[in-house]
Amino acid sequence: MRGGRRTASAAALLLALSVAACSTDDPGAESPPTPAPTSTASSEPSPGPTQPPTPAEQGESLPPATDTPSLANLMRADFDGHGLRVLRTETRTDAYTRQQVTYRSNGTQVSGVLLRPHGRGPFPAVVLNHGYIEPSAYATGQGMAREQDWLARAGFVVLHTDYRGHAAGDPAGERERELRLGYARDSINAVLALEKQPYVDADKTAMVGRSMGGGVTLNALVAAPGVVDAAVVYASVSSSFLDNLRHFTLPNRPEAVQALTDEYGAPRDEPAFYRGLSSRTYFDRITEPVLIHHGAVDATCPPRWSRTTQRLLQRAGVDSTLVEYAGEDHTFYARWQESIVRTVRFLRRQLGA
Repeated sequence: MRGGRRTASAAALLLALSVAACSTDDPGAESPPTPAPTSTASSEPSPGPTQPPTPAEQGESLPPATDTPSLANLMRADFDGHGLRVLRTETRTDAYTRQQVTYRSNGTQVSGVLLRPHGRGPFPAVVLNHGYIEPSAYATGQGMAREQDWLARAGFVVLHTDYRGHAAGDPAGERERELRLGYARDSINAVLALEKQPYVDADKTAMVGRSMGGGVTLNALVAAPGVVDAAVVYASVSSSFLDNLRHFTLPNRPEAVQALTDEYGAPRDEPAFYRGLSSRTYFDRITEPVLIHHGAVDATCPPRWSRTTQRLLQRAGVDSTLVEYAGEDHTFYARWQESIVRTVRFLRRQLGA
């Protein structure tokens, strides 16, 4: 419910969030995760496209709309990504041209970088969803430079979305920053904007998300099943909104948590609101194969988050695989090349590229 909530101290907020995260309202949190497979080629999902549901089928399966921000409401959006416009060319390499661009996301301007392989195409395409970087310090295309270069050299058109409120995009409010539903909208619309380009094969598109961008990717998959043909997430945040709120927001921006609970209620009082922001609540809507990479000693996003996400994806019938990398931390330095080779192989198999 909106308004009328008594304010609480940071300590009280921490207690409330901790209790809520351990309750049975958070699916998967009450039982230990299953072991993840090791990083071997045999652990990858089997190839083969999944047919997305028809509009009629999707309409019948939509959860009820809410009067608060939610993934259920995002599922009802008419995504209209268009207007991809080149601002300037940054560089031309032996394999691709890199350009700064903008596109439209339901009326919002979003910036990013576009890497286009040399040649006429049409090429398969990948939208990159970057991890958290303070928006005021963020520069266009920041956060996934290695993935941009590698995927473009592998023959993919790459659009790295900055998200709203970043770089040259339109401003975003504090609530949008915390809920990140708008970021998922921007990612979905990035795919649609790419598909309108003559050099892109609209039947062969994917998303790759890192850290916070992994959560953005999962939100996009449940909001718009069938918008891409495959997805890869690296070192992802939790698929539980409460996990992320407690782990990241509360220690760094307690005032944002206070504002959220003042507006929508505490987790123990309004559990449905927080479930409605968690992608895991709707994993049964995902129609695409998903490959998850996670470092076994990740000190930023605990590996148990991806283990639980993987277990719940499998429970929901999603074709998904988790690959853990021994000794690897959040940044994926030592074994990053191994992971990107696996990523390219996975995308080529699933997209038939």
